[in-house]
Amino acid sequence: MTDSLTNDAIRYIETLFAGNADGHDACHSIRVYKNAMRIAESYLEADVELVALASLLHDVDDHKLFQTENNYNARTFLKEKNVPEEIAEEIVRIIEAVSFSKNKGKTPDTLEGRIVQDADRLDAMGAIGIARTFAYGGRNGRSIEDSVKHFHDKLLLLEENLNTSEARSLAKERHEFLEQFLEELNKETGLE
Repeated sequence: MTDSLTNDAIRYIETLFAGNADGHDACHSIRVYKNAMRIAESYLEADVELVALASLLHDVDDHKLFQTENNYNARTFLKEKNVPEEIAEEIVRIIEAVSFSKNKGKTPDTLEGRIVQDADRLDAMGAIGIARTFAYGGRNGRSIEDSVKHFHDKLLLLEENLNTSEARSLAKERHEFLEQFLEELNKETGLE
């Protein structure tokens, strides 16, 4: 893979997610990409090309955002860029393994899948995770109380469900920040 293909993927997601402000935007995918590349540095055996493309494209067919089937947007991009079919299929398999809601309790069967899943989960933790939770909640009519419930249903569970030691190391401070935020919110509002 060339830097050109990565740049093309970034431009593709920027176009696809234009106008999205619910936390599942191009900036989210780029942060996931950066997290994934950082994690991959600790695993020299990881195929960074698969990690890069899967992390950038991981939300292009998210059911919360698009009404596509069979990863249509990801497959279209990969085909247009002449990515060999076996590599494209592996990228799609990784993308399918990322979602928290669809893969609760499941671990991806490849190192690359575990890295991308961890990178996505890291972006749901810490200050950015808090910001994304309330952005999504506001856009979808979810109250502050319902958003706080999301912390308990998902965000606080992420640290213990990470796959790689590098991601667990990166997550520690983010998880603590989530707990501190909820403690302060509870003091101010008595929500919990």
